[in-house]
Amino acid sequence: MRRPAALLLAAGLAATAATAAEPPRGRHDGRFCVTVAEAAPDCGPVQVDVLRQSRLRVRVADIVYHLELHSSQLDVVLMHGAMQIDGFVAPYEWIDRALRFDDLEKRTRYELTLTR
Repeated sequence: MRRPAALLLAAGLAATAATAAEPPRGRHDGRFCVTVAEAAPDCGPVQVDVLRQSRLRVRVADIVYHLELHSSQLDVVLMHGAMQIDGFVAPYEWIDRALRFDDLEKRTRYELTLTR
């Protein structure tokens, strides 16, 4: 009888931890790293707008990543001004203040870390 209760408690704690990692609404400073294939990561500062817990806008100079998070995948739309230059769907995970996702087709890994 103790085992199902322990499993429920563990599942509840895991769900709480996953929810707690998502940032609150507002503007955040961030660091965005992009790694293509086996190359070293290319990292730099970014401005992150959290529109809702499930929607983020990441600005890198005049390029904007629109991220919409669903339960296990996120939609990525990459814009340069009014022109869409890329788009894909990828699995993601939050680890502390870092959102990680991969574009498997292009062998590219992304990591967005909120620094403040």
